[in-house]
Amino acid sequence: MTSSHMRDTDDGEATSRELDLRGLKCPLPVLYARRELARMAPGARLRVRCTDPMAAIDIPHMVHEAGHRLAGSVHSGPLLTFDIVRGDDAPPLG
Repeated sequence: MTSSHMRDTDDGEATSRELDLRGLKCPLPVLYARRELARMAPGARLRVRCTDPMAAIDIPHMVHEAGHRLAGSVHSGPLLTFDIVRGDDAPPLG
C-alpha cells in the first residue's frame, strides 16, 4: 500500500496543504481527506491527488456533506486532483 504524503504550502491567502493519495483505493482517499480537513483551520485549502476512480464521486460528495467547498477539480488520465476549502462551520473529526 502506498503511504500518503503531506506537504504544507503558503499561497498568500491561507495555509494550504497537499495530500498525495495516489494508489489508495476506496474508501481511503475520502477518509484521509476528511481527517486532514478536520485538522485544518476554516478557510484553509487542501489539494488532494488520487488515482481511485471512485474518488470522482466520493470526494465531492464528502466535501458537500461536511460543509466544505470544492474550489476546483481536474481529471487528467488516471490522476484526479481536488482543491478543497475548509468550511467555516464544518464539524471537527470525532
